[in-house]
Amino acid sequence: MNVKHSKYKNSGILFELLVRQITADTLDGKDSKARKILHEFFVKTELGREYKLYDTLSKKTHLTEAKANLVLNSIIDSSEHLNRKALKRQKYNLIKEIKNNYDINKFFKHKLPNYKSQAALYNLIEIKANPNLNNIKHEITNKITLLEHLSSTSIKNNSKPTLIEEFNSYDKDLKTLTYRVLLEKFNTKYENLIPEQKIILKELITSIDNTPRLKEFHNLKVNEIKESLSKLNKNVKDKVTKIKIEEVIKILPTIGKTSKVKDDDLINLLQYYDLIEELKTTNVQVQA
Repeated sequence: MNVKHSKYKNSGILFELLVRQITADTLDGKDSKARKILHEFFVKTELGREYKLYDTLSKKTHLTEAKANLVLNSIIDSSEHLNRKALKRQKYNLIKEIKNNYDINKFFKHKLPNYKSQAALYNLIEIKANPNLNNIKHEITNKITLLEHLSSTSIKNNSKPTLIEEFNSYDKDLKTLTYRVLLEKFNTKYENLIPEQKIILKELITSIDNTPRLKEFHNLKVNEIKESLSKLNKNVKDKVTKIKIEEVIKILPTIGKTSKVKDDDLINLLQYYDLIEELKTTNVQVQA
């Protein structure tokens, strides 16, 4: 009998989604209820202890085969010491709390980049706790998934971190439950962003898997920027500036069906909104 993975019971996924919700709420200027939920259910709890197993897995990569086996065996063995009864109760109450504060379908709709390895670890932990669920072929498949994760090298030498990787680094801070410090830094770093720019960052976070929705969002914003620049340009008196803005409007690109949205595309959107704000400031009498 195979273990059936449940994202509703996977503490690694639950934590990741709460972190993402905190970031999204912060960008919206809200006092995130997810922050309180995270603290209540993952600090000094059995859920928090289980999450540390997932966290250990996420931090270990490009290991040798021998070290990968050692890490995986240690993680699985450590899961034996968890209080299964307390875990079940805490997960039930956690889901109940999420439902009380968020749309549960929207909360779970986002794909996570490390979903496959988290699901594999969940399956192995459940197999360890319930030997009657063991299916040797199923167990081997999950172990191979995790060993590939542990031994893979996902980042090339001398490669520059992307904007997405920067947000992932914020998540790691929250994974160590220092989210209050993170949010203070986040608010300080991005306090000068205008609402439109915060919306772009929020969309980057919630669509990090580069879904068609992100492409649609990008193209919508490009059209909005073009419209705003066209309106503002009518009131620009300097002929050289006026010509430059017209050229900017012409070269503003939308993303084609076969292309993906890159970090630079979203960074460009942020910069175009800076231009709009500058034009508004220069021509305060104009209503955009």
